[in-house]
Amino acid sequence: MTKYAMVMDKARCVACSNCAMACRVENNLPDGVWWNRALTVGGEEMYTPSGTYPDALSMGHYTLACQHCDNPACLAVCPVEAIVRRPEDGIVVQDNEKCIGCRLCIEACPYEGVRTYVDGEPSYLLDFAVGDADALPHHPNVVEKCQFCVHRIDRGDRPACVDICRAMARLFGDLDDPASEVSKALASRSHERLLEEQGTGPNVYFLT
Repeated sequence: MTKYAMVMDKARCVACSNCAMACRVENNLPDGVWWNRALTVGGEEMYTPSGTYPDALSMGHYTLACQHCDNPACLAVCPVEAIVRRPEDGIVVQDNEKCIGCRLCIEACPYEGVRTYVDGEPSYLLDFAVGDADALPHHPNVVEKCQFCVHRIDRGDRPACVDICRAMARLFGDLDDPASEVSKALASRSHERLLEEQGTGPNVYFLT
């Protein structure tokens, strides 16, 4: 049994957004659709700290995408079974050919902003497709989210966001393998998960 997880090192992340841009290109995302975002913990604007100068300033960064939960709230409410947690590795995938765009998954998900509704026919900045030829296709009037780059994983590669991270702030691997990078990182460092109290069992971890 394999159980894939993403580990993000908050001490290394600089919110460069390379991961978000790599995701867009790899998956040929339509205009206005983001599956992955880099966020600043601090002031009201990106890259601004909280507190007062000079001694009480504080700023940090983390990335936000689908948490690929053990108990996905989105799966429980989908009326057409367009959302599936893959039994072979725990990745939560969405079949956009089944999705009817009801947006119940957006309402149910406690992680705000990890899903985007594509209103109408998808539009693109370029008049040709970019990214991986095996990436999942896009459809009108559906909800989209991070799929952990399943097209890459199924052929033995890592998600694009992991490969592109210049700060090496992202790790990806099998939680059930004690020798994997993610297992070793979680065993050696303190960590947290977002909104654990919601009972969703997220499989994205943040090293603190």
